[in-house]
Amino acid sequence: MKHGKKYREAAAKYNKQELFTAVKAAELVKELAFAKFDETVEVSIKLNLKKSQSVRDTVVLPNQFSEQKKILVFARGEKAEEAVAAGAAYVGDIDLVEKIRGGWMDFDVAVATPDMMKDVGRLGPILGRRGLMPNPKTQTVTFDIKAALEELQKGRIEFRSDKTGVVHLAIGKVSMDTDKVVENLKSVFKEVVRKRPSDAKGEFVKSVALSSTMGPGVHVDLRDNA
Repeated sequence: MKHGKKYREAAAKYNKQELFTAVKAAELVKELAFAKFDETVEVSIKLNLKKSQSVRDTVVLPNQFSEQKKILVFARGEKAEEAVAAGAAYVGDIDLVEKIRGGWMDFDVAVATPDMMKDVGRLGPILGRRGLMPNPKTQTVTFDIKAALEELQKGRIEFRSDKTGVVHLAIGKVSMDTDKVVENLKSVFKEVVRKRPSDAKGEFVKSVALSSTMGPGVHVDLRDNA
């Protein structure tokens, strides 16, 4: 992959093979950011997984950095009323299903009660491609609507390993205090390690790297993330 001049200049300012403490890595990522906008700080955690294994769960970051998410809830009756009271941006049942089938997608997260999944399942090809399909594994299929929305409003986000065994996740902004970025990094790392498959062999985490949206990756010393 060919990188631009500013990227190459940033990459030349440090040893890309060196392992840095979490604090130093976060400071370096902030220093190397060169875009005119407030770049997102991202973590990439390379895991030692077989093709049949994956890691997936949710985590609530201790320090938020994104705007309030628009939460859509598929529910009926009392549960619909509960969703409205809990601050959902949109609440409905078949009407929302049909609206989404018609191309409307003005929401960031979808939650559904279990009894709605027969209807919501028809949206699989649409929501699945965008990672918006409600799923029990991410606590977005539940009758406890109030608790689900409270967690999502706090900033609960999903993480999952890709086909190459890497977990990619946004954990902050370049404008954030370094300590807050590090806190988020360690929270994510702890949860990823906690989801280690029971049949995983050998060293589970192979590498951790931080980067900004446009900047080069900085390797983090794993021992500093304990």
